[in-house]
Amino acid sequence: MWTRAARPKTLGAAVAPVVIGAAMAVEAGAFHAPSAACALLGAVLIQIGTNFSNDYLDFLQGADRGGREGPTRATQAGWVSARAMRRATVLTFALAFASGLYLVWRGGWPVLAVGLASIASGVWYTAGRWSLAYLGLADLFVLVFFGPVAVGGTFYVQALALKAPVLVAGLAPGLLATGILLANNLRDREEDARAGKKTLVVRFGRGVGRALYAACLAGAALVPPVLVAQASAPPWVLLASGVAVLGGGALVRRLWQARTPAAFRPLLGRTAQMLAAYSLAFAVGWNV
Repeated sequence: MWTRAARPKTLGAAVAPVVIGAAMAVEAGAFHAPSAACALLGAVLIQIGTNFSNDYLDFLQGADRGGREGPTRATQAGWVSARAMRRATVLTFALAFASGLYLVWRGGWPVLAVGLASIASGVWYTAGRWSLAYLGLADLFVLVFFGPVAVGGTFYVQALALKAPVLVAGLAPGLLATGILLANNLRDREEDARAGKKTLVVRFGRGVGRALYAACLAGAALVPPVLVAQASAPPWVLLASGVAVLGGGALVRRLWQARTPAAFRPLLGRTAQMLAAYSLAFAVGWNV
């Protein structure tokens, strides 16, 4: 029950940027295992806390109803009470904060600021009618926080310094995580519209959503060549581009063929799988 509420398929989006940031720290001779472990734990806990918060707040705001196209939500299904889900949300975010205390001690106030901003964004994602999801701003925040912030933060707490190529590399997992969100919103367009949830797909239609999804995958494929050309990155990092081109091409074709909410359903999980494969290919290629 709680495992399903944590939405395991989404957790790869939290792990992937940490993998990339840690791999870049290894290549720079700055790998620090305790810091990498704390960054990974904090990232996963913030993602789970965000999922719990979304489960609880969408239920209160009527966005989750019976017969929804997406996976059944724990609060909406009655598996747990709204009160229990609220408590789980607070506890998970508290654990995320605690896991970051060592990183704050090591890296100072910038780490504290990033951690608090990440937790605040997780809560703000669906907190009220002025939340990120309801205003259509969630895509931008996912790009930033699952991208340059997560990769840069993971690198910084190990190296205690930051380099421009690290932030550029962070764009790739951010773009692919945004693709996961777009796949979710393409599936849920009608339900979100009824609930007043003005995602980009609700505001501009599925055609724009499909185009943005394709652009996210194309952008991720372009990041490694830019790093090779501009930052003398190892050529083997282009393996990640191969993952994005081959896997992304099939996903984009399927996305354009989908016409019903049910047809969009598998795309979320498959985009998450591609993000995991991309991050591993990037990490290996960066250190060859």
